[in-house]
This record gives sequence, structure tokens and C-alpha cells, in this order.
Amino acid sequence: MGKLLERLDAAPVLCAEGYLFELERRGYLQAGAFVPEVVLDHPEAVAQLHRDFLHAGSDVVLAFTYYAHRDKMRIIGKEDLVEPLQKNALHIAKEIAAEADGALFAGDISNTNIYNPGDKETHKQARQMFEEQTQWAVDAGVDFIVVETISWHGEAMLALEVTKQSGLDIVVNVVTHSTGLLREEMTPADSCKALADAGAAVVGMNCCRGPATMMPQLLEVRAAVSGHVAGVPVAYRTDDSHPSFQSLEDRHPQACIPKDMRAFPVALDALVCTRYEMAAFAKQCADNNINFIGICCGGAPHHLRAMAEALGRTPPGSKYSPDMSKHYALGKEGVARDENRAFVQNL
Repeated sequence: MGKLLERLDAAPVLCAEGYLFELERRGYLQAGAFVPEVVLDHPEAVAQLHRDFLHAGSDVVLAFTYYAHRDKMRIIGKEDLVEPLQKNALHIAKEIAAEADGALFAGDISNTNIYNPGDKETHKQARQMFEEQTQWAVDAGVDFIVVETISWHGEAMLALEVTKQSGLDIVVNVVTHSTGLLREEMTPADSCKALADAGAAVVGMNCCRGPATMMPQLLEVRAAVSGHVAGVPVAYRTDDSHPSFQSLEDRHPQACIPKDMRAFPVALDALVCTRYEMAAFAKQCADNNINFIGICCGGAPHHLRAMAEALGRTPPGSKYSPDMSKHYALGKEGVARDENRAFVQNL
């Protein structure tokens, strides 16, 4: 039994993801390309974000290698940087995990964007990409590997076949968009059942769907499999009319979004979940034995801290959790001045 399964058998595991969006917001990563060159250009920014999430309660430091594969690097003319980027991301994550008592160190393998079920050559190319990324992760000494954001069931199975040869625990998270199905028109429950049967230590869903539209599908996955289940939504207010964050619209008259542009990916600010929504999601996961719990695009440390606290934990960041009793006007009687308490009631 690997380290991840040992932890999951004892308690839920919290895992922070969403580095692409957070580092783009911080000004270190270009939207559009979404290639994590920041690992090479500003490794200190990546290290600090890892520390921020650990401070907020993450149990895992996930190497920031999402989209750092040959196809994405080829698109921006930097395929020669694949190996140094991957190895540096793993090195950063390993060092930060070592700073924290008990943190798990994980490798990350993402969707390739080249897989085509009817084209065997793309299967070969995807396999080669999975093989080299897996080897780099194993060489770095990861505790387990996360395969994430896979919308083709066939690609998920291929990634699992390659990664499980490492002998490590493998998490496989599939993704559904507005249809609610994988691209072969397969339900996430059926896909996850097949992946679990094929040897994945944890199966579940990540990305694209927010808490409101992911949870119903997660409950179906939970009913379909006997092992551990993962729920890692985006931190956006998706709903039945807009099941994925790619489909979200911001129709506020002051939104100023160009008419030919979607809210996704860089105008989603007004549609972010509150920390309380993410905390409620974490609690619902725990109540339903969905115990690999995380946060994906749009998520930030304050979200994760609220999720940790919803699970009854007190991470280091809880020292700074909100306490409105200390507010100058919203504070409790005897702390806030009466005139300020009265004033704020009329704002």
C-alpha cells in the first residue's frame, strides 16, 4: 500500500490544484498558451504558491507540470524546454513538500490534446508523452501521481496503463463539459468504474464543473465504485444552465467583456465561488465518503483554508481566519463602539 492510500484510509486528503489560473492572476503566466513557463522564469513564484496552499491546509504539493508536455511546448516553439521544465517543477515541489511535516509530494500528468480514438498514431504519441513524464516523476521520488483533466475515457485508460507501471498509487480524474459526458458519450460513473477496475487507486472528477454541477455526478461515481473517490471542482458558480465554467456568462451591465469574447477564461472574476461555498462542498464530500478533495481552476488559498476548516482542521493559516467580532463596526458589543455599530446598520 502506498502513502496516499494509507492517508486516505485514515482521513480525507486535501489537494490544491489550479496553479495555472492563480499564477496567471498574479502576473506570472500567459492566458491562452497556459504553459507553465513560470517554473523556469520565476521559480520563486511557484514555490511561494506551494507554500501558500500548504499554509492553507493542503496535504499535497502537486508538481506544477500541468500542460508542460511536448504538444503544448511545441505550440509555443519551446519543445526543447520540456525536460528542464518538468524536472524543475518536480524539484520545486519536492523541496517545498520537505519543508512541511507530513506533506505528500505528487507528480502531475495532464490531457495531451492530441489523443484521437480513431488515430493510432496519436495513441503512440500520447503514450510517449505519458511515459517520459512518468519516468521524470518517478526519478524525482514522488509519493503518487495524479492523472487529470482527461475528457477521453480511452486517453484516461492509456494514461493509467502507463503510470501504474511505476508501482505508485495513481489518481485518475476525468472531466465532463456541458454535456455531462466524456467525449465518447460515456458517463463519468461508467468511466471511473472501468478505471478503478483497471487499477487506479483513486478515481473521480476535476476541473470544468463547479461544486453545484460536479457534486451530482460525483455522487453517481461514488455509487459506482468501491474504492476512493476524488472531487476537485473549479471555484466558479456553474449551474444547470451553465454546467461548465467554459459556458458561464457575465451579463452584468458593467462587465465590459468584448462581445466576441466569452467570460472564460479571463473574465470570470464576478463568477468566483465564495470560501463558504467551497467549504460546503468539502463537507458534502466528506459526508459522502468522497475523500480525495481538492480545488482546481479559480481556487485560491482562502478557499482551501475554508475547506480544511470545514473538515474540522486547523491549518497554520487558520490563525488569520475571519473574526468579525473584532471589527470596528461589525464587532460584538463591548468591542465596537455603539455609534459605529449603529452607523453600519444603515449603510
